[in-house]
Amino acid sequence: MSDLTFSIKGESKNATKFEAAARNFKIIIDEPPALGGADHGPNPVEYLLASYAGCLNVMGHLLATELGFNLEKLEIEVTGDINPDRLFGKSFDERAGFKGINVALKPYADATPEQLQTWIQAVESRCPVNDNLNNLTPTRIALLN
Repeated sequence: MSDLTFSIKGESKNATKFEAAARNFKIIIDEPPALGGADHGPNPVEYLLASYAGCLNVMGHLLATELGFNLEKLEIEVTGDINPDRLFGKSFDERAGFKGINVALKPYADATPEQLQTWIQAVESRCPVNDNLNNLTPTRIALLN
């Protein structure tokens, strides 16, 4: 199969609010009041966590079907800690991003413990967002005229 290209495009509405379009969907990104925003939507790192959960959900259901069991429902909790000092230019001792991300999956399935172990290993291996978070992905930022 050929590569698939995904993209978003958007513009800032103010210093904390960004509106993006992905296909025919509008995405509003904002900060909570404690970080200077008006709370019109999740902030960028919350979207990253939600993106991760969404990808794990898709992969979890796809792989359950491939492995021959019924996944009725999947509860997912994703958390991560960030030290905001670098973000606000107060200190550069720690990285700007998450120190770590923790995922808790609760599958409701008619699967054996062995099937679930095979399933979770396959989910980790094949989830594109998991791959992006665990491996260096080249990025390039350019100024447009």
